Amino acid sequence: MKKIAKSVIVLPGLLTMMAAGNIYAQTSNDESMETVGQPPPEQDMQPQIQAIPDIGGVLTPQGRLVLEPEFQYSHSSVNRLTFRGVEILSTLLVGALNAEDVDRDTWTTSLTGRLGVTNRLELELKLPYVYREDTVTNTIAEAQPASFNQTNSRSGDGLGDIEVAAHYQLNRNLNGGPFYVGNLRYKSTTGKSPFEIDRTDDGVEQELATGSGFHSIEPSLTILFPSDPAIYFANIGYLFNLKDDVNERIGDSVIGEVDPGDAVRVSFGMAYSINPKSSFTLGYKNDFIGQTETEFTNPDTGVKITRTGESLNIGSMLLGWSYQLDPDVAINLNLEFGITEDAPDTTLTLRTPIGFNIF
Repeated sequence: MKKIAKSVIVLPGLLTMMAAGNIYAQTSNDESMETVGQPPPEQDMQPQIQAIPDIGGVLTPQGRLVLEPEFQYSHSSVNRLTFRGVEILSTLLVGALNAEDVDRDTWTTSLTGRLGVTNRLELELKLPYVYREDTVTNTIAEAQPASFNQTNSRSGDGLGDIEVAAHYQLNRNLNGGPFYVGNLRYKSTTGKSPFEIDRTDDGVEQELATGSGFHSIEPSLTILFPSDPAIYFANIGYLFNLKDDVNERIGDSVIGEVDPGDAVRVSFGMAYSINPKSSFTLGYKNDFIGQTETEFTNPDTGVKITRTGESLNIGSMLLGWSYQLDPDVAINLNLEFGITEDAPDTTLTLRTPIGFNIF
């Protein structure tokens, strides 16, 4: 038997490292063939694969701290076409045609820390800072040839929602096969809520939120199957968004209890090692987000109504590249591009994990 040299692999959102000496392969040399009838040696050491943000992975080794500065840029655009007037024929419209183009840009910088408490337990903390900007352009075409554009921009920046997570490897994987990792993630409400931002008397936003405004808990299961020089991965999780009584007046209504839709999250793909320092990732992820229920109260009459929003289907393709600068520092670049109507057009993420042995 001979040891395979260390390879570096990127999974969606993070560097993964398969430590030298942890995975073995049989050579073609007759002298290295195992004896007939003798069981293969047990794999008593796990691949040192660090946790994957939002997905999970085989864990950071005991006593190791990984600090990961991150920069992320996300862009999405929404185009709507509405008509107000009378349709006489399918080709003859009398009224106003309104075309709305919304461009949303989000810049997020964050620092994530992951600590290997034991070889099977890892703790994580993420501190984000968010800047958002929306540009809305309305093109209004009247019945007359004249038309005009209206453009306005809104922005917001500040601390985002802080997240904490725990990852636990469920099996020792002594005889090869997949690794199973259980994950539990909690998202706080430290960012500015959509119900806390400044608005006009009519309820029109004057700034943008930097947080969701709701606590959430996400348990998930990650499966990793090493098959040198690749790792196949899959993750399934359920995101519980906890309902809350907002009790805020917006425009002519008071917002009461809001129950954000929960979400089923699925991802899978393959990470492939090109050489001991370089690797790339191909994958797909999909979030199925349920309907949101919002309670509105008329402050004058006291009449309450509940409105249900639409469900969302957010699917994105994943591409990742990684380069290992030295045993403790790597550079990861990940690209997501949306393939469903509700997904952001593009999301670009740059990460630089830096490892330290602290005990």
